[in-house]
Amino acid sequence: MSWGTELWDQFDNLEKHTQWGIDVLEKYIKFVKERTEIELSYAKQLRNLSKKYQPKKNSKEEEEYRYTSTRAFLATLNEMNDYAGQHEVISENMTSLIIGELTRYVQELKQERKSHFHDGRKAQQHIETCWKQLEASKRRFERDCKEADRAQQYFEKMDADINVTKADVEKARQQAQLRHQMAEDSKAEYSSTLQKFNSEQHDHYYTHIPNIFQKIQEMEERRIVRIGESMKTFAEVDRQVIPIIGKCLDEITKAAESVDHKNDSQMVIEAYKSGFEPPGDVDFEDFTQPMKRTVSESSLSNSRGDGKYEPKFGSKSKGKLWPFIKKNKIIETLLGTKSPKQQKEPLSHRFNEFMTSKPKIHCFRSLKRGLSLKLGAGPEDFSNLPPEQRRKKLQQKVDELNKDIQKEMDQRDALTKMKDVYIKNPQMGDAASVDHRLSELEQNIEKLRLEVQKFEGWLAEVEGRLPMRTEQARRQSGLYEAQNTSAVNSCAQDRESSPDGSYTEEQSQETEMKVPATDFDDEFDDEEPLPTIGTCKALYTFEGQNEGTISVAEGEMLYVIEEDKGDGWTRIRRNEDEEGYVPTSYVEVYLDKNAKGAMTYI
Repeated sequence: MSWGTELWDQFDNLEKHTQWGIDVLEKYIKFVKERTEIELSYAKQLRNLSKKYQPKKNSKEEEEYRYTSTRAFLATLNEMNDYAGQHEVISENMTSLIIGELTRYVQELKQERKSHFHDGRKAQQHIETCWKQLEASKRRFERDCKEADRAQQYFEKMDADINVTKADVEKARQQAQLRHQMAEDSKAEYSSTLQKFNSEQHDHYYTHIPNIFQKIQEMEERRIVRIGESMKTFAEVDRQVIPIIGKCLDEITKAAESVDHKNDSQMVIEAYKSGFEPPGDVDFEDFTQPMKRTVSESSLSNSRGDGKYEPKFGSKSKGKLWPFIKKNKIIETLLGTKSPKQQKEPLSHRFNEFMTSKPKIHCFRSLKRGLSLKLGAGPEDFSNLPPEQRRKKLQQKVDELNKDIQKEMDQRDALTKMKDVYIKNPQMGDAASVDHRLSELEQNIEKLRLEVQKFEGWLAEVEGRLPMRTEQARRQSGLYEAQNTSAVNSCAQDRESSPDGSYTEEQSQETEMKVPATDFDDEFDDEEPLPTIGTCKALYTFEGQNEGTISVAEGEMLYVIEEDKGDGWTRIRRNEDEEGYVPTSYVEVYLDKNAKGAMTYI
């Protein structure tokens, strides 16, 4: 089966067919290109989706990913990112293995096709030229034969005419012979040309055209094979990433199977456990005895009588009372440790004694401390937190400090190696240039180690005290910030709220402590001032715009009441009404080792 023998007369149709084959190849290239664009777009959307739900760094959302369910979700997001990467691989491989290769092949195919059909047209033109030469030789032979016949007839006519001279007859005879000779020559030429044409025509239809058409056929078959191989590659590119995609899906399944509801429940306990013990039984109040009527610890009101501030308690109908009553804990904290005698007394009696024996400003001071823990930064040892949460915070702080120490030690080791290199090869650098930095690193390491020892001491104290907590120690340990906030709301806002939903108490059971609001703020600040421990001179002007800071002018002399704790701030006082923090680098401190508890104001 050969195009050269079967399709010897279909030159034009073969030309159209091969052009159609090239168009099909280009159409397939366009199809693959659009597929790669879809893969890239899909991969981009998957990556954006994964990034959208990734937890933000240094945010509360990041802390939520410590649970197994959220960690499994995070693993799913990471695997989806890898899944998207495999679609990018598909796009890249199809672009390089199919689009790039076929594009180059199409250009080569077009050049080859052009060359083959150029040879075919050249052969066609050659055979047409031979045919024209044959036709010309034939017409010349025919013309010469006709001329010879006419010359012969004219000679015979002249020869038969008795009136024609002999000379004219001879001339006619010679002319007839000449024409016959020309006819013979034309015949010979025509015969030669015909033989040549037949030979050329045989070569054309049995040699040249079959060879050209055979090359075109081979070209077309290579095109068909190439597009088939490209389709196979198209499938192989997808098949190559299936194991990796399957692995991604396996990892997602593995992450899903790692979800542990028991572990998550235990983590909730670790996250929110306070370490306090449940409150004890509520004391029975016997109202049948002839005594001054007392009220429940669940309500507290203000009585105005004799110009003397005495809390007056009233009892209302009681509904459901949640076991964790924050008001009673706050009052117990204000009252302090129970004596054996006081343990038998109702809480209302103890509060009456407290308010009549001490100025009410002490109550406000205690509440103010609780408010400062809520609004400001907590103490360094996290003593404002419940025991269990305090232990976790201290352990976290110790781990962070150890990491910082390791970083500093790594830098120190690297600089030490660099110094050794400089000593051995002075041309590479000055060994003394790193001494200052090494000294700084040593100081930083020493400071961090002292910090670690400090926090480890607090941690050991918490861990040693936590298992042996009793009811009395628990009542003396103070309340965490949610309780302090409730206490402030009781005094300042005449009501108690439960924003965190940790307890439920009906309005009929509210404890109210009404305090005159006129002198409230002034009495809050009526605390014993801290003693001075030295003086300082302001080296630069500082504008204290933030809460807790104080503005100073360059050259101003002030009193120091609290030295730098390592955070870069020193607490100073200008007079009894003005005190606050300034950057330690802005002042020159002169500490007095024999400083007295009292001070003289400027």
